[in-house]
Amino acid sequence: MKAVVVNQEGTGIEVVEKELRGLKAGEALVDVEYCGVCHTDLHVAHGDFGKVPGRVLGHEGIGIVREVADGVTSLKPGDRVSIAWFFEGCGRCEYCINGQETLCRDVINAGYSADGGMAEQCIVTADYAVKVPEGLDPAQASSITCAGVTTYKAIKVGKPQPGQWVVIYGAGGLGNLAVQYAKKVFNTHVIAIDINDDKLALAKEVGADYIINGKKEDPVAKIKELSGLGAHIAVVTAVSKVAFNQAIDSVRAAGKVVAVGLPSETMDLPIVKTVLDGIEVIGSLVGTREDLKEAFQFGAEGLVVPVVQTRTIDEAPEIFKEMEEGKIQGRMVIDMHSHSCGCGHKH
Repeated sequence: MKAVVVNQEGTGIEVVEKELRGLKAGEALVDVEYCGVCHTDLHVAHGDFGKVPGRVLGHEGIGIVREVADGVTSLKPGDRVSIAWFFEGCGRCEYCINGQETLCRDVINAGYSADGGMAEQCIVTADYAVKVPEGLDPAQASSITCAGVTTYKAIKVGKPQPGQWVVIYGAGGLGNLAVQYAKKVFNTHVIAIDINDDKLALAKEVGADYIINGKKEDPVAKIKELSGLGAHIAVVTAVSKVAFNQAIDSVRAAGKVVAVGLPSETMDLPIVKTVLDGIEVIGSLVGTREDLKEAFQFGAEGLVVPVVQTRTIDEAPEIFKEMEEGKIQGRMVIDMHSHSCGCGHKH
């Protein structure tokens, strides 16, 4: 089968032919239909979390179960399931038991510590693959598997009330979904901030009440002007230290800043403001299986519609290059059934 893997130097990707091993107890074999490409894949390919040469990338996979190992009862052949970043937890620790399973210290992550979904087939741990509901387009579901559930969870931990002000810093693949969940699911007033007008136009199209270009005007002043005292919740999906610092300044007293993006720098946290204004800073990492189930359901109900473009697996190197250059709108999704024959058309 074809697979997108980290190259031998651990500095980028390559498309290779790969053989799959047999199933072990508790596993299922999935014929992958679609796999989204996420910024985290870029980090893994470049060895930013440690080098993993030969690893099959991808944690936004959707596919159909072909076969299950003996004793598996949670899945059956024909089920459509996800291959998510949270690939498996230990199932026993305090985090796995108290509803924070993504923080398990022995977690296995698809496309990083286990082979992921950017291949024609993938082996999953059956109990950790979340079923995709009827009525949800599988290409769109791939986007919800990571970008969707990540932003849904980030807004959820901010505990928004209807009519409150939510600011989304970064209007890319994560941000445009964050806008939709904040507006359509949580019924809040939404402000989207980016430095790219195309991404802001898309944010407006999918439901943002206001958009601000951080290069053209001061987001903090504008947010205060629009919301009165400042935002109740700021969710930062941007990979930028500046955005994190602006987020702190743009929330009102008792406001919450939810950190999602992973820039390598540190953020500045003014202690006096944090204490006197009772500001909360919360790190939010993807979402649990239950969060993903909920995020999928809102997609199936048509409340949240991911903006996706499909490409072939042979185009993976180009997609990664475009992502590095910040040229991607919405989400790029690899369609495992189509391939390029060199004539310029997909088949």
